[in-house]
Amino acid sequence: MPEVYPAPASDAAQGVAMMRVNVKILRYNPEKDRKAHWETYPVEAQPGDRVLDVLNWVKWYVDPSLTFRRSCAHGICGSDAMLIAGRNRLACKTLVRDVAKDGGTITVEPIRGLKVEKDLLVDMEPFFDSYRAIMPYFINESPPPPAERLQSPEQIDRISQSSNCILCACCTTSCPIFWVNGSYLGPASIVQAHRFIFDSRDQATNQRLNIMNQNTGVWRCRTAYNCTEACPRDIPITTIIEEVKRAVMYQQS
Repeated sequence: MPEVYPAPASDAAQGVAMMRVNVKILRYNPEKDRKAHWETYPVEAQPGDRVLDVLNWVKWYVDPSLTFRRSCAHGICGSDAMLIAGRNRLACKTLVRDVAKDGGTITVEPIRGLKVEKDLLVDMEPFFDSYRAIMPYFINESPPPPAERLQSPEQIDRISQSSNCILCACCTTSCPIFWVNGSYLGPASIVQAHRFIFDSRDQATNQRLNIMNQNTGVWRCRTAYNCTEACPRDIPITTIIEEVKRAVMYQQS
C-alpha cells in the first residue's frame, strides 16, 4: 500500500499546489462486519477539491467497495449528505481546504438517525415516509382558470425560502429529537409543509395544519437550531418551524 495515494498526473504536471490529507471514513459492510470501523486513506488533493472528489478518488483508484450516494455533484439533488468533520454537509459543496489543513484529517461518517445499509449509505425510506405524510403536492379543487393561477410578488416571496429545500436530510438527521424519536416528522417535512400551507393557490391548509398539530408534528421541536446550521441551502428552518407553530395556534383559536 503506498504511503500516499497520488492525485491525477495532470494536476502535478500543471504545477497545481497540492495538499496531503488523511481521509478517515467510517466503514461498515453488513456481509462481514459486526459493527462499523474506521479506515484511513492518505491522499493528495487540491485545496479547491471537494470532499466528493476525494471520495470518488478513493473509490475509483483505491477501494471500489466504498459505498456512498452521489448524483448531480452540484448541490442540487442533495443525495450526498454526510457527516463531514463532525457536521452534516453535502460532500459536493464542501471544499477540502475548509475541513482540513495540509497533513490534516477529514472524518466522513453516514448521517445519523437512519439505518446504515453500507458505509456512508443510509436507508432514506423513513425520511421520505415523513415527507409523504405532509401531502407534498398541490391541492386545489376549484375549476382551473383559463390561464395560470397568478400570485403577487409578496405571495411568491412568502414561500420562496421553504421552496428551496432539496430534501437532502441534513437538517432532519442533525436534530436530536429525530435521533431519539423516529416518529417525529422532522424539520425537512415541516419545511415542505410550510411551502404548501402558505401557498395562496393551495386549498389544503387546514389538513396540513392538522398533521402539524399531531404529537409527531411541530410540537416535538425544541428549537435546538441544529437544523438551521446544517442546511446547505441556508434556509432559516427554525424560523419556518416557528411560523408553522403560529399558524397551528391561529387555526385552534
